[in-house]
Amino acid sequence: MNQKYDYLIIGAGIFGAVSAYELTKKGYKCLVIEKRNHIAGNCFTQNIEGINVHKYGAHIFHTNDETIWNYVNQFAEFNRYTNSPIANYKGEIYNLPFNMNTFHQLWNVSTPAQAKEIIKKQADEFGVKNPSNLEEQAISLVGIDIYNKLIKEYTEKQWGTDAKNLPAFIIKRLPVRYTYDNNYFNDKYQGIPIGGYTQIFEKLLEGIDIELNVDYFENKEHYNQLADNIIYTGPIDAFFDYQYGKLNYRSLRFENELIETENYQGVAVVNYTSHDEAFTRIIEHKHFEYGNQPKTIITREYPDDWNDEKEPYYPINNEENDQIFSKYKALSTQVSHVVFGGRLAEYKYYDMHQVIGSALVKMKNIPNK
Repeated sequence: MNQKYDYLIIGAGIFGAVSAYELTKKGYKCLVIEKRNHIAGNCFTQNIEGINVHKYGAHIFHTNDETIWNYVNQFAEFNRYTNSPIANYKGEIYNLPFNMNTFHQLWNVSTPAQAKEIIKKQADEFGVKNPSNLEEQAISLVGIDIYNKLIKEYTEKQWGTDAKNLPAFIIKRLPVRYTYDNNYFNDKYQGIPIGGYTQIFEKLLEGIDIELNVDYFENKEHYNQLADNIIYTGPIDAFFDYQYGKLNYRSLRFENELIETENYQGVAVVNYTSHDEAFTRIIEHKHFEYGNQPKTIITREYPDDWNDEKEPYYPINNEENDQIFSKYKALSTQVSHVVFGGRLAEYKYYDMHQVIGSALVKMKNIPNK
């Protein structure tokens, strides 16, 4: 049988789109299939009232890798947006990430030495030398005040469980700075594509056959006959028919609201860090591109328990899930005609630049046709 395509690519998100682009440059013919009714995965942006709305939550591109920065700049012009969110705790406003502005707002201190002294005193009084969970790790790093106001309840909303039940490593990603610097990321390159993210995917997939609203598993035999090779970006447990059990995730739901005002909250992202609100943050999309439209669109982001009817967003990398994933990963190495990549196929939290980097490395290993 003469197959129509060299590669079947399952998923039109970052890993799938970059793979399709790179494989096409190498002379391969690709078919991309996508379960949703649009390309771009969770990076999808939709223009509403002249505002590019991040439909699946805030996406801020940042990287230290000049090669990846130059790569994405082929497909869009990026602005100078710097992520400087704020936290709202019961009406009190604090700068994020934790920095000298935050410490001044909390304790009225003005020097790094004063802030360090308070944090050290609180951490010493707590007295845990070898943190075994998120709560212990957080208090050891930033003290009890910051933990109680800016970490504990926010994290419990996000993950749907007591902070004592969460692994310590989750909190280690949070930056703590003893400078007056509200830039959330340390990366050299940062910005938002002017005109939204979807244009990047349109260019990556230009000239490539795409089918939307397609569930691979509902017509697996048909699609497997179309190509010898597969790039798979969906949940790895689904690919192997859940033979070792299902992996678990946290999900999200979004409530969008069009408001007849020019400026709702004065910043793109406000985290709500107490249990008083069920949502974790409000995103005001126009601020990503310094918009001056007469209206604004906000999104309230609610963490959600995951089930098969909901989108899997965050892998729950606890011991039980990691053991299950390791079995699926071992199985994946035995399927030589399939490349597994991305957040779901690798059961790993990835930033955008990391997914691009992973796809570029894996596609580089495939020779030209």
